[in-house]
Amino acid sequence: MDVGLMVTSFGDLDLADIAVRAEQLAYDAVWVGELWGESGVVQLTEMACRTEEIELGSAILNVYSRSPAVLAMTAASLQRASDGRFTLGVGTSTPKAVEDLHGMAFDRPVRRAHETIELVRAYTAGEGRVDYDGEVLAAADFPSLEAPVPVYHAGLGPANRRVVGRLCDGWIPHNIPFSHLDAAFEEVADAARERDRDPSEIAIAPYVPSAVSEDPDEARETLRRHIAYYVGSGEGYRRAVATAYPERADRIADAWRSGEKGEAADAVTDAMLADLGVAGTPDDAREQLRTLVAETGIDHPIVVVPEPASRDVVETTIDELAPDRL
Repeated sequence: MDVGLMVTSFGDLDLADIAVRAEQLAYDAVWVGELWGESGVVQLTEMACRTEEIELGSAILNVYSRSPAVLAMTAASLQRASDGRFTLGVGTSTPKAVEDLHGMAFDRPVRRAHETIELVRAYTAGEGRVDYDGEVLAAADFPSLEAPVPVYHAGLGPANRRVVGRLCDGWIPHNIPFSHLDAAFEEVADAARERDRDPSEIAIAPYVPSAVSEDPDEARETLRRHIAYYVGSGEGYRRAVATAYPERADRIADAWRSGEKGEAADAVTDAMLADLGVAGTPDDAREQLRTLVAETGIDHPIVVVPEPASRDVVETTIDELAPDRL
């Protein structure tokens, strides 16, 4: 089974060490996020220098805080540093991150994503000079770099999923219930066919929040807190979860936004845990992940260890969901 690992904040664990460990455990890829704290690009560069074969990807870099030209240069540099192992994963992020952290207007996110990806494609295709006159972005008379790179997009809503179908090599869904994943991909597939693209060539690579422990209650509680955080802190995530659990999504979001974080986590049902992640003992978690991939169109599950996880849960999850153990 092809499996990736999201390398995120793990307390005092060095993330490049985790990438080396993931390669030793036969993970197919490591993915690095970026919100605040450290640069995901610098982290990926260190990982590229310390690993040899494992694929590397950003999941995700937002399409606001770096221009398309900077994203293209970044992708080209990481492709060189990794000997061609890099995938550029982008997304719109959230109004909170874009406006309150970066001081930019969260304006026309779907269009911004579309034009950013088109420009990055043009800038890295190695085909002549780039001229672009979009609705929100423009470029004039710069040479294209000979640095083709796969581009994945974390499109959640229908319009953003159509961007995936029109332009991208892969889709990184987050918090779309697994039971609705195949139906959600149809929007991607329809857009791909409209562009004479083969939908089967677009990889489905969802985040799979995962918590593994010999204590199944600890694992499930860790995942509950993770789901509550996302439903409560991002409207796009709430809407995604609400496609299957509208009343619960509203209840969780209301509690979280009122400061009742424990109540929000308690509102996450067992059915939601099973539909939004993997949690349990090592044997149970492995079976859950195997079943998930077998029963959906997922090509590359990205194991995401929730940030509230204890160090023991972090290390157990990484070890027990390694591809060689599945």
